[in-house]
Amino acid sequence: MASNSHFTVALHILSRIYLDKDKNQPFVSSALIARSVNSHAVFIRRILGALNRAGLVSVRRGGVNGGWSLAKSADLMTLLDVYEAVEEKPLKELHYSEPNYTCPIGRGIQPALTQYYESAEAAFRKELSKTTLTTLVQDTLSHAGP
Repeated sequence: MASNSHFTVALHILSRIYLDKDKNQPFVSSALIARSVNSHAVFIRRILGALNRAGLVSVRRGGVNGGWSLAKSADLMTLLDVYEAVEEKPLKELHYSEPNYTCPIGRGIQPALTQYYESAEAAFRKELSKTTLTTLVQDTLSHAGP
């Protein structure tokens, strides 16, 4: 089963917009972003829509001068902000279908796992809250080489 990549793609999108902002290009087209992500522009626009609803990006409609820009300072935007904007489900979910409650494992596995999953999710969120988009872009560029 494939893992949801919306969070990673959203971070890629925001990083690309941030990078172009530094090049004095205030609005970045979804087509340019799609080329950077190497994904379909419709998928990119879906992620951008979620980021827009969360107040992280803004859009300016219109041909050549249109596109997307950051609506919040990259120094104030945490990875947690982005995660909460695009992820609809918890980090880990329980069974797709109900387990067999006549079995002792089936009866107890979900309550047992819930405590671990909630603890892991809290630690994950805490870690994401420590990093800003600015830091992510700096780290990304340091790994990109010349």
